[in-house]
Amino acid sequence: MSIEVGSVLDGVVSGITNFGAFIELPEGKTGLVHISEVADEYVKDVHDFLAEKDKVKVKVVAIDEKGKIGLSIKQLQEKKAEETAEAPARERSSFRAPRNNFGGRDFRKPNRYSATSASFEDKLSKFLKDSDERLTDLRRKTDSKRGGRGSRRD
Repeated sequence: MSIEVGSVLDGVVSGITNFGAFIELPEGKTGLVHISEVADEYVKDVHDFLAEKDKVKVKVVAIDEKGKIGLSIKQLQEKKAEETAEAPARERSSFRAPRNNFGGRDFRKPNRYSATSASFEDKLSKFLKDSDERLTDLRRKTDSKRGGRGSRRD
């Protein structure tokens, strides 16, 4: 099997760096999986996802004029996720959505500027008013800590 863009190959992790992992491919060639192509989530350290001598499936995404081979593991994972989404509901009944970093709870504040009936100008004026109030409060608190405006020096 020749190595060409778009083909899916089996490989073995031969080395890990801070920018990705080198994969030993068939025919004795080596390609690089960049850190951005390791997983579908943020990857701070490649060692969290891969170890040397791991067997992996990779997709060839680029081959440059110097013969360097760019690989991706992430693009194959996305295909698996699409296949899971297309599976009948009875087959994925045990599927659980991944939890976020906060233990499954959503701590985001509701957006007070996103009222659907308000026009852009209304949203903007509300935002400016809130912003001015916050700046006034901040100035009031900081001025009192450093002597404020009407402090006298005798």
